[in-house]
Amino acid sequence: MGELVPGGNAPVPGGALAIRVPGPFDLSVLITGEDGKVAGDADFVFFNQPSAPGARLDGDTVTVRPARLRPGASRVTVVISPADPGVPLGRLPVPTMTVTGEGGAPPLRFTPPRPTRETVLLLAELYRRGDGWKVRALGQGYAEGLAGLARDFGVDVADDGGQPPPPPQPPQLSVPPQPYAPPSPPQLSAPPAAAPCDPDGFLGLVNGARSRAGIPAVALDPRLSTAARAHADAMAARGRLGLESPDGTSVFHRIAAAGYAPLTIAEHLVSGPRTAAEFMDYCLADGERGAPFRDPSVAHVGTGRAVGGRSGETFWTVLWAQPFTAAGLARTAAAVLALTNAERAAAGLPPLAPNPQLTVAAQRHSEDMVARDFYAHTTPEGGEPWDRARAAGSRHRGIGENIACGQRTPEEVVRGWLNSPGHRANILKPEFSHLGIGYATGSRAGTYWTQLFGSV
Repeated sequence: MGELVPGGNAPVPGGALAIRVPGPFDLSVLITGEDGKVAGDADFVFFNQPSAPGARLDGDTVTVRPARLRPGASRVTVVISPADPGVPLGRLPVPTMTVTGEGGAPPLRFTPPRPTRETVLLLAELYRRGDGWKVRALGQGYAEGLAGLARDFGVDVADDGGQPPPPPQPPQLSVPPQPYAPPSPPQLSAPPAAAPCDPDGFLGLVNGARSRAGIPAVALDPRLSTAARAHADAMAARGRLGLESPDGTSVFHRIAAAGYAPLTIAEHLVSGPRTAAEFMDYCLADGERGAPFRDPSVAHVGTGRAVGGRSGETFWTVLWAQPFTAAGLARTAAAVLALTNAERAAAGLPPLAPNPQLTVAAQRHSEDMVARDFYAHTTPEGGEPWDRARAAGSRHRGIGENIACGQRTPEEVVRGWLNSPGHRANILKPEFSHLGIGYATGSRAGTYWTQLFGSV
């Protein structure tokens, strides 16, 4: 069974796909086009409307046949909400989704981070890629109920009154729905320095492949290897792949505890291959899995391998990173700004100008989310985006904020914002004139992004 992590994706076989989420949840799907909107109310499949062309809901399972979806459909978003509308998802068991295709292909499974106050969770999405389809794990939460989510996707529904209305926002502020806000993880102390781990001459195999492709060699970093070994040991002890251990410690917590600060990070969590050569063959057989091997920006690698005590199965953690630098942060922010302004130009809107005060505020928020292991527009003590802008010296009258976590590149994070109605509205708001961008790595999701918009 393949394990998905937040933001991870995998191809799905052709034919019917059975998507199952057992437990005290209501399962539903939204069928949308490239614009992220439904074509009509019939594209919302839920307990009161259990079928649409290409999709049928039966209890805790929805069956999707991509080839039979309505013309123009390019995305199917999988949504869960509590069966009891008065109970937040944080008081229920953590949901687990399985996706099973025809033809005996191994199923895919996704368990998101535990929700807290959210009442609706965007669990995953099926999306068209060329002539095929893929599934992407999401785990993004909404706090204002299924009706609010449906309206964001363009469905005209009446709220049943079961969910409380969202709290009012100050004028001139645009903040999209709140996603998952994780609890604080256990404190980790930095382990002593260790010699780099290189099972079966892994480094030589990797650099041989990179040399043949004309790509600079990578170096083993003992801090990354320390984190990788600890995570491989944890997975082997549990007998299961996962980005996060049951106690809330993620592989990114382990990287921080080992003392490594990445600008970019990629990870392989793999079970099965017994040798470094088998591991490489498995990864290089797939374009996405093999991408870190061919990425010229990667400078350091860390490896860990462990054998499960009961199963005897081999578990691998391999970490690929580019070290954090001020110049690298500036390039990342510039890329986000350029992609954002390209979308505004396509919509006939003027570009956003970079603003130093908004940049300071956005960067502080991304760093704060990493340092205190939370993910929200509102800080634990109640600070809001406009508070952060004012504290940094901004005098903008209108403030808007987009945040994201888990995306690994500027292209991925901007694409994700554009695929979300609330975030897209901020990017394309005509009144906004300036933008600050923040980016930090670490904590539970690995990467934390902030866009802080201002209008004069």
